[in-house]
Amino acid sequence: MSSSDIFIGEVIGTAVLILLGGGVCAAVTFKKSKAFEAGWVAIALGWGFAVMTAAYISGPVSGAHLNPAVTVGIAIKDDDWSDVPLYFLGQILGAMIGAVLVWIAYYGQFLAHLTDREVVGGPGAQDLKAVEAQEKGAGPVLGVFSTGPEIRNTWQNLATEIIATIVLVLAILTQGLSDNGKGLGVIGALITAFVVVSIGLSLGGPTGYAINPVRDLGPRIVHALLPLPNKGGSDWSYAWIPVAGPLIGGAIAGGIYQLAFA
Repeated sequence: MSSSDIFIGEVIGTAVLILLGGGVCAAVTFKKSKAFEAGWVAIALGWGFAVMTAAYISGPVSGAHLNPAVTVGIAIKDDDWSDVPLYFLGQILGAMIGAVLVWIAYYGQFLAHLTDREVVGGPGAQDLKAVEAQEKGAGPVLGVFSTGPEIRNTWQNLATEIIATIVLVLAILTQGLSDNGKGLGVIGALITAFVVVSIGLSLGGPTGYAINPVRDLGPRIVHALLPLPNKGGSDWSYAWIPVAGPLIGGAIAGGIYQLAFA
Protein backbone atom coordinates (compact mmCIF):
# COMPACT_ATOMS: atom_id res chain seq x y z
CA MET A 1 0.00 0.00 0.00
CA SER A 2 1.18 3.53 -0.72
CA SER A 3 2.05 6.23 1.80
CA SER A 4 -1.05 8.18 0.86
CA ASP A 5 -3.22 5.08 1.37
CA ILE A 6 -1.79 4.55 4.83
CA PHE A 7 -2.23 8.18 5.87
CA ILE A 8 -5.73 8.66 4.44
CA GLY A 9 -6.96 5.29 5.67
CA GLU A 10 -5.73 5.89 9.20
CA VAL A 11 -7.12 9.43 9.33
CA ILE A 12 -10.57 8.31 8.19
CA GLY A 13 -10.63 5.12 10.24
CA THR A 14 -9.43 6.71 13.47
CA ALA A 15 -11.83 9.63 13.01
CA VAL A 16 -14.74 7.18 12.73
CA LEU A 17 -13.45 5.23 15.74
CA ILE A 18 -13.38 8.32 17.95
CA LEU A 19 -16.63 9.73 16.55
CA LEU A 20 -18.55 6.59 17.46
CA GLY A 21 -16.61 5.79 20.64
CA GLY A 22 -16.67 9.33 21.96
CA GLY A 23 -20.26 9.54 20.78
CA VAL A 24 -21.40 6.73 23.05
CA CYS A 25 -19.59 8.38 25.98
CA ALA A 26 -21.43 11.62 25.20
CA ALA A 27 -24.75 9.83 24.83
CA VAL A 28 -24.41 8.25 28.28
CA THR A 29 -23.04 11.41 29.97
CA PHE A 30 -25.45 14.18 29.00
CA LYS A 31 -28.79 14.59 30.76
CA LYS A 32 -30.32 15.93 27.54
CA SER A 33 -29.37 12.75 25.68
CA LYS A 34 -31.85 9.96 25.04
CA ALA A 35 -29.20 7.47 26.21
CA PHE A 36 -28.40 9.30 29.47
CA GLU A 37 -27.14 6.93 32.17
CA ALA A 38 -27.34 3.89 29.87
CA GLY A 39 -24.33 2.56 31.75
CA TRP A 40 -21.00 0.85 31.32
CA VAL A 41 -22.30 -2.02 29.19
CA ALA A 42 -23.55 0.49 26.61
CA ILE A 43 -20.12 2.16 26.58
CA ALA A 44 -18.30 -1.16 26.17
CA LEU A 45 -20.58 -2.23 23.34
CA GLY A 46 -20.41 1.19 21.73
CA TRP A 47 -16.61 1.15 21.64
CA GLY A 48 -16.58 -2.40 20.30
CA PHE A 49 -18.91 -1.49 17.46
CA ALA A 50 -16.87 1.66 16.86
CA VAL A 51 -13.74 -0.46 16.36
CA MET A 52 -15.59 -2.81 14.04
CA THR A 53 -17.02 -0.01 11.90
CA ALA A 54 -13.72 1.85 11.65
CA ALA A 55 -11.82 -1.34 10.80
CA TYR A 56 -14.20 -2.28 8.01
CA ILE A 57 -13.98 1.22 6.54
CA SER A 58 -10.20 1.65 6.64
CA GLY A 59 -9.02 -1.95 6.45
CA PRO A 60 -8.89 -2.17 2.64
CA VAL A 61 -6.92 1.10 2.47
CA SER A 62 -4.43 1.12 5.35
CA GLY A 63 -4.86 -2.19 7.14
CA ALA A 64 -6.83 -0.48 9.90
CA HIS A 65 -4.23 -0.21 12.65
CA LEU A 66 -6.14 2.76 14.18
CA ASN A 67 -3.92 2.54 17.25
CA PRO A 68 -0.19 3.24 17.75
CA ALA A 69 0.03 0.28 20.13
CA VAL A 70 -1.19 -2.00 17.33
CA THR A 71 1.26 -0.37 14.93
CA VAL A 72 4.15 -0.99 17.34
CA GLY A 73 3.11 -4.61 17.88
CA ILE A 74 2.90 -5.25 14.12
CA ALA A 75 6.26 -3.51 13.56
CA ILE A 76 7.90 -5.83 16.11
CA LYS A 77 6.14 -8.86 14.64
CA ASP A 78 7.21 -8.04 11.06
CA ASP A 79 10.51 -6.32 11.95
CA ASP A 80 9.53 -3.38 9.75
CA TRP A 81 9.37 0.14 11.18
CA SER A 82 9.43 2.09 7.92
CA ASP A 83 5.79 3.20 7.94
CA VAL A 84 5.36 3.62 11.70
CA PRO A 85 5.67 7.46 11.73
CA LEU A 86 3.10 7.75 8.94
CA TYR A 87 0.65 5.52 10.81
CA PHE A 88 1.16 7.57 13.98
CA LEU A 89 0.55 10.85 12.16
CA GLY A 90 -2.64 9.68 10.50
CA GLN A 91 -3.94 8.23 13.76
CA ILE A 92 -3.43 11.34 15.90
CA LEU A 93 -4.95 13.60 13.23
CA GLY A 94 -7.91 11.27 12.80
CA ALA A 95 -8.47 11.11 16.56
CA MET A 96 -8.59 14.89 16.79
CA ILE A 97 -11.01 15.13 13.85
CA GLY A 98 -13.25 12.51 15.44
CA ALA A 99 -13.32 14.41 18.74
CA VAL A 100 -14.32 17.61 16.97
CA LEU A 101 -17.13 15.73 15.20
CA VAL A 102 -18.44 14.50 18.57
CA TRP A 103 -18.53 18.13 19.76
CA ILE A 104 -20.47 19.16 16.65
CA ALA A 105 -22.93 16.26 16.91
CA TYR A 106 -23.60 16.99 20.61
CA TYR A 107 -23.15 20.76 20.51
CA GLY A 108 -26.46 21.57 22.22
CA GLN A 109 -25.92 18.88 24.85
CA PHE A 110 -22.45 20.25 25.66
CA LEU A 111 -23.86 23.74 26.21
CA ALA A 112 -26.81 22.52 28.27
CA HIS A 113 -24.59 20.29 30.43
CA LEU A 114 -21.93 22.92 31.05
CA THR A 115 -24.44 25.59 32.03
CA ASP A 116 -26.42 23.29 34.33
CA ARG A 117 -25.98 24.47 37.94
CA GLU A 118 -26.18 20.90 39.19
CA VAL A 119 -23.10 20.16 37.07
CA VAL A 120 -20.95 23.29 37.36
CA GLY A 121 -22.47 24.86 40.48
CA GLY A 122 -23.49 28.40 41.29
CA PRO A 123 -21.53 31.50 42.22
CA GLY A 124 -20.88 30.62 45.90
CA ALA A 125 -17.46 30.31 47.54
CA GLN A 126 -17.58 26.53 47.71
CA ASP A 127 -18.52 26.44 44.04
CA LEU A 128 -15.46 28.54 43.26
CA LYS A 129 -13.31 25.94 45.02
CA ALA A 130 -14.94 23.25 42.92
CA VAL A 131 -14.19 25.20 39.76
CA GLU A 132 -10.57 25.61 40.83
CA ALA A 133 -10.33 21.85 41.40
CA GLN A 134 -11.78 21.22 37.95
CA GLU A 135 -9.24 23.54 36.38
CA LYS A 136 -6.43 21.49 37.91
CA GLY A 137 -7.94 18.05 37.33
CA ALA A 138 -10.64 16.57 35.14
CA GLY A 139 -13.47 18.84 34.06
CA PRO A 140 -17.13 17.73 33.93
CA VAL A 141 -17.08 16.65 30.25
CA LEU A 142 -13.51 15.35 29.96
CA GLY A 143 -14.87 11.80 30.13
CA VAL A 144 -16.54 12.34 26.76
CA PHE A 145 -13.09 12.91 25.28
CA SER A 146 -10.55 10.98 27.34
CA THR A 147 -10.11 8.41 30.08
CA GLY A 148 -9.44 8.82 33.78
CA PRO A 149 -8.85 6.51 36.75
CA GLU A 150 -11.38 5.72 39.45
CA ILE A 151 -8.51 5.44 41.95
CA ARG A 152 -5.38 7.46 41.25
CA ASN A 153 -2.50 5.10 41.74
CA THR A 154 0.19 5.67 39.15
CA TRP A 155 1.64 2.17 39.02
CA GLN A 156 -1.72 0.42 39.15
CA ASN A 157 -3.17 2.69 36.46
CA LEU A 158 -0.12 2.16 34.24
CA ALA A 159 -0.14 -1.60 34.82
CA THR A 160 -3.86 -1.82 34.00
CA GLU A 161 -3.34 -0.08 30.65
CA ILE A 162 -0.33 -2.27 29.85
CA ILE A 163 -2.16 -5.51 30.67
CA ALA A 164 -5.31 -4.57 28.75
CA THR A 165 -3.30 -3.51 25.69
CA ILE A 166 -1.28 -6.73 25.70
CA VAL A 167 -4.57 -8.64 25.43
CA LEU A 168 -5.79 -6.47 22.56
CA VAL A 169 -2.59 -6.48 20.50
CA LEU A 170 -1.82 -10.14 21.08
CA ALA A 171 -5.35 -11.04 19.98
CA ILE A 172 -4.80 -9.04 16.79
CA LEU A 173 -1.34 -10.45 16.06
CA THR A 174 -2.39 -14.08 16.50
CA GLN A 175 -5.45 -13.93 14.27
CA GLY A 176 -5.25 -16.53 11.52
CA LEU A 177 -2.39 -18.59 13.01
CA SER A 178 -4.63 -21.67 13.07
CA ASP A 179 -5.28 -21.11 9.35
CA ASN A 180 -1.63 -21.36 8.29
CA GLY A 181 -1.12 -17.65 8.65
CA LYS A 182 -3.67 -16.71 6.01
CA GLY A 183 -5.52 -14.41 8.37
CA LEU A 184 -9.24 -14.11 9.00
CA GLY A 185 -10.12 -11.44 6.47
CA VAL A 186 -13.32 -9.55 7.16
CA ILE A 187 -14.06 -11.75 10.18
CA GLY A 188 -10.98 -10.32 11.89
CA ALA A 189 -12.59 -6.92 12.44
CA LEU A 190 -15.58 -8.56 14.11
CA ILE A 191 -13.36 -10.67 16.37
CA THR A 192 -11.31 -7.60 17.33
CA ALA A 193 -14.53 -5.76 18.17
CA PHE A 194 -15.55 -8.55 20.54
CA VAL A 195 -12.08 -8.46 22.13
CA VAL A 196 -12.49 -4.71 22.76
CA VAL A 197 -15.90 -5.31 24.36
CA SER A 198 -14.40 -8.04 26.54
CA ILE A 199 -11.55 -5.77 27.63
CA GLY A 200 -14.02 -2.99 28.44
CA LEU A 201 -16.20 -5.24 30.56
CA SER A 202 -13.36 -7.07 32.30
CA LEU A 203 -10.47 -4.57 32.54
CA GLY A 204 -12.08 -1.20 31.89
CA GLY A 205 -13.20 -0.50 35.45
CA PRO A 206 -9.99 0.94 36.93
CA THR A 207 -8.95 3.40 34.17
CA GLY A 208 -11.63 3.45 31.48
CA TYR A 209 -9.39 1.33 29.19
CA ALA A 210 -7.73 3.73 26.77
CA ILE A 211 -5.68 0.85 25.22
CA ASN A 212 -4.85 3.33 22.45
CA PRO A 213 -2.59 6.39 22.89
CA VAL A 214 -4.28 8.56 20.25
CA ARG A 215 -7.77 7.58 21.42
CA ASP A 216 -6.89 9.42 24.62
CA LEU A 217 -4.36 12.08 23.60
CA GLY A 218 -6.05 13.41 20.45
CA PRO A 219 -9.43 14.07 22.10
CA ARG A 220 -7.71 15.44 25.22
CA ILE A 221 -5.95 18.04 23.06
CA VAL A 222 -9.29 18.90 21.45
CA HIS A 223 -10.90 19.24 24.89
CA ALA A 224 -8.17 21.70 25.86
CA LEU A 225 -8.67 23.75 22.67
CA LEU A 226 -12.46 23.80 22.24
CA PRO A 227 -14.35 26.91 23.41
CA LEU A 228 -16.49 25.07 25.97
CA PRO A 229 -17.85 27.12 28.89
CA ASN A 230 -17.02 25.83 32.37
CA LYS A 231 -15.22 22.85 30.84
CA GLY A 232 -12.62 22.58 33.60
CA GLY A 233 -9.19 21.07 33.20
CA SER A 234 -7.89 18.43 30.81
CA ASP A 235 -6.09 16.47 33.58
CA TRP A 236 -2.66 16.64 31.95
CA SER A 237 -0.99 15.19 35.04
CA TYR A 238 -2.62 11.85 34.19
CA ALA A 239 -2.39 12.12 30.39
CA TRP A 240 0.95 10.31 30.04
CA ILE A 241 -0.41 7.04 31.46
CA PRO A 242 -2.91 6.24 28.66
CA VAL A 243 -0.14 7.04 26.17
CA ALA A 244 2.79 5.20 27.74
CA GLY A 245 0.80 2.22 29.02
CA PRO A 246 -0.64 1.14 25.66
CA LEU A 247 2.69 1.70 23.85
CA ILE A 248 4.47 -0.49 26.41
CA GLY A 249 1.70 -3.07 26.18
CA GLY A 250 1.87 -3.13 22.39
CA ALA A 251 5.63 -3.64 22.49
CA ILE A 252 5.33 -6.45 25.04
CA ALA A 253 2.64 -8.14 22.93
CA GLY A 254 4.93 -7.96 19.91
CA GLY A 255 7.71 -9.54 21.97
CA ILE A 256 5.41 -12.30 23.23
CA TYR A 257 4.40 -13.03 19.64
CA GLN A 258 8.03 -13.35 18.58
CA LEU A 259 8.84 -15.66 21.48
CA ALA A 260 5.76 -17.86 21.44
CA PHE A 261 4.21 -17.77 17.97
CA ALA A 262 6.76 -16.73 15.34
